[in-house]
Amino acid sequence: MTNRLFPTLLMLAAVIAGGTIGYVGIEGWSVWDAFYMTVTTVATVGYREVHPLTRAGQAFTLALILVGVSAALYAFSVLAAMVVEGGWPKYVEQWRRVRMINTLSNHYVICGYGRIGSIVAAEFTRQKTPFVIVDRDPVRVLEANQRGHLAVEGDASREDTLKVLGIDRARGLVAAVGTDAENVYAVLTARVMKGNLFIIARAEGEESISKLKKAGADRVISPYRIGALQIAQTALRPAVVDFVEIATSSENLELSIEEIRVEKGSPIAERPLAEIVRRDTMNVVIVGIQHAEGRMEFNPTRDTVLHAGDHLIALGSSSMLKELERAAR
Repeated sequence: MTNRLFPTLLMLAAVIAGGTIGYVGIEGWSVWDAFYMTVTTVATVGYREVHPLTRAGQAFTLALILVGVSAALYAFSVLAAMVVEGGWPKYVEQWRRVRMINTLSNHYVICGYGRIGSIVAAEFTRQKTPFVIVDRDPVRVLEANQRGHLAVEGDASREDTLKVLGIDRARGLVAAVGTDAENVYAVLTARVMKGNLFIIARAEGEESISKLKKAGADRVISPYRIGALQIAQTALRPAVVDFVEIATSSENLELSIEEIRVEKGSPIAERPLAEIVRRDTMNVVIVGIQHAEGRMEFNPTRDTVLHAGDHLIALGSSSMLKELERAAR
């Protein structure tokens, strides 16, 4: 129903504009007099004629009555149907969501709100990371909105949908829709629209991992494989698994592990770790460094020099990690 609102209002505006232009051209009236005459005619009020009409003006008025009154009645029926069927509140809510999406920047787009997508959304919420959800199932979209998330109904593999979601301003995309085929299309579309977008995709089968990577995914996650490895690691090294869970949990305020990028022009760039990480000033542990060229260095020495584009894997308190993050900007 809301899809008919704008065309209907546009049609009504065209009739009023045409009537105004017609009276100005035929009768030589001022724009205001012509507009007033058109509105009273279309609205069937008909107080009086603004000026005496010529025969051509009378014929034009008859035509305007037939076309204008029909357009006005149709517009009124559309608006009435929206109010009766509850479409107007739905339209207002949709308009509000679009405005909220337009304010998003450096956010994530979550494609699909199933078992995986809902968990990702909950974790992003705990981490205070901005995101928007898109799903083709209106029931899931309603469920996401009821949980306080920003969600819209749409097809994640369509360019117009991703454009509405602000893909050009997004930080990354999580492809977690129903099937691997849908994920491949969503990843491919997003990669074409934004070449430097960070894309994470879920894979149901092992054979789909290579396809998703070829489509443009930076990371491909297999939930079944991850779950199986987690079970095995818990059985073999439960203390290690417990430590990692504590360090990566957003609810733990005493210890966290974060990934921090060294930006160009940062005061810590081109300096060794020994000058940056000191117990008396910044008590954190640098577990590893992913260098700009992609090489991962574990347990770096204190003589290691940081460069712009490096990613630090740091362990420490939340306050210390925030301080290091500010220094890396």
